[in-house]
Amino acid sequence: MRMVPRKLRFRFLITGNESVFCYLHRSNRIITGTPNATTPKKGRLTVMKNASKYRRGYFLPPTCEMKWTEKDYIDKAPIWCSVDLRDGNQSLIIPMSLEEKVEFFKLLVKVGFKEIEVGFPAASETEYTFLRTLIEQNLIPDDVTIQVLTQSREHIIKKTFEALKGAKSAVVHLYNSTSVAQREQVFKKSKEEIIEIAVSGAKLLNQYAAETEGNFKFEYSPESFTGTEMEFALDICNAVLDIWKPTPDNKVIINLPVTVSMSMPHVYANQVEFMCDNLKYRENVIVSLHPHNDRGCAVADSEMGLLAGADRIEGTLFGNGERTGNVDIITLGLNMYSHGVDPELDFSNLPEITELYERVTRMHVYERQPYSGQLVFAAFSGSHQDAIAKGMKWREEKNCDTWTVPYLPLDPKDVGRVYETDVIRINSQSGKGGIGYLMEQNFGYDLPPKMREDFGYAVKSVSDHLHKELMPDEVLGIFQKEYVNVNAPINLIDYHFNRNGDVKVDLTIEYNGETKSLHGKGNGRLDAVSNAIKENLSIRYTNLTYKEHALQEGSGAQAVAYVGITTPDGKTVWGAGIHDDIIAASIQALFSAINRMEKQG
Repeated sequence: MRMVPRKLRFRFLITGNESVFCYLHRSNRIITGTPNATTPKKGRLTVMKNASKYRRGYFLPPTCEMKWTEKDYIDKAPIWCSVDLRDGNQSLIIPMSLEEKVEFFKLLVKVGFKEIEVGFPAASETEYTFLRTLIEQNLIPDDVTIQVLTQSREHIIKKTFEALKGAKSAVVHLYNSTSVAQREQVFKKSKEEIIEIAVSGAKLLNQYAAETEGNFKFEYSPESFTGTEMEFALDICNAVLDIWKPTPDNKVIINLPVTVSMSMPHVYANQVEFMCDNLKYRENVIVSLHPHNDRGCAVADSEMGLLAGADRIEGTLFGNGERTGNVDIITLGLNMYSHGVDPELDFSNLPEITELYERVTRMHVYERQPYSGQLVFAAFSGSHQDAIAKGMKWREEKNCDTWTVPYLPLDPKDVGRVYETDVIRINSQSGKGGIGYLMEQNFGYDLPPKMREDFGYAVKSVSDHLHKELMPDEVLGIFQKEYVNVNAPINLIDYHFNRNGDVKVDLTIEYNGETKSLHGKGNGRLDAVSNAIKENLSIRYTNLTYKEHALQEGSGAQAVAYVGITTPDGKTVWGAGIHDDIIAASIQALFSAINRMEKQG
């Protein structure tokens, strides 16, 4: 590398690669080179240099019909299978206790799952005991099928069926890995030998099911399906099906797991479509999907896979599971719900589900988790808040049957959230629309549009200076402190009206420490009070604006009045009054506006 001034020269040490020297050329181009280079390379600095060591690990099917692309939404709920208590639990830092597993199982039943994978009973005593507890304590409803996982090894299969003895309905899930990487690196076996593992396991399931009390169904997974040649995946699944020979009364599940995500979702959909089109006994086979989220595509994999012909989904609540997790069934189900399709699962109280999940798993539901996170319905932006507020008003006025509110793909109330605290959230980015909506929905204050704007700036200023979100009660506190019944520097002590033509008023006030009597007249009561103040105190303003309404329903309701006045320099100042009597409230509102004007100078 040619020499450059020391002050222009710097050095990067890139882990896994040789050191790279870089300097800024007078032409503003970055010049790079290695310590041993005689001539620097010209061009941009590359940070990640190892892309060449990766390759696409998936295999396309021999034919891609892509008939599934003709569909634009999922029109019915799949068969759902929760794997929270197996795949989810085995990935926890601290696995759930027996009591916690039972509590979680009851939650899954309450949500509406009819198939629940409860564990790998041959893997540990805890798993075994949990399964026996469910069976012996009669905790499994008659319409719920439990599922257990087993490897294709006889002693494991034997113990699995021992654990299942007496089960009313159970799916025994057999698996073995089929990918190129697993065959070559882990098992060091040929395709034929891998098929033999699956076939021998399928035969053992037939044998032990016949010898064991209970009602059993079978499931087979070519684990690491996504890294398997599609023709081989088809061959091994068909070989297993030939052993089980499914019938209309005894269907078999073929599960196509995204054990490790390797492709874009449409590739997986093509793989699923190929399998659905070519499996033997297809009419008696339930095609199931088990997507993991390594590429962040588990939901898309599932949705496209269902379009491609799959019948069943295995997943977890909130996407818990190995590595990046399993597909989030809540997201999948509510995606369908937002399209007007019943997911046949009850997520109407997501806060309750979240609380139990976080407590027993010791996991945290991310604030931005679709539908479930604390902030997913929250609008802080002023424009968003305004649009939501207007959308809600539109629904009310038009008596809408369908949900079309801007920025809210789902009615928060449908999943147990509340508008008052979950939707309109107030900070320094909020606007008049959202703040006004909060005041109306939470506390019954219907501020005039211009007053909403004024109050909005006041709230934003407080939030900005405190550098925090403001809770609804804090917003209300700002309003009450700054706008309502402001009694200084002019304090209203008493008033009396009489009418003889024009309305006349006698006011008693305290102003600058002195008690004064003021008199005025006008074409109405508020006008008379206003004239008395302007004529006797030399206070100047114009364009008195007025609005009133009841705060609560019923005979004992308080009234609130809002008054805006324009100062000599053209600024509008607002005040509010609250009283049992509407006249008193309006007078208090006027005094509040005047006092706020006087304080502002």
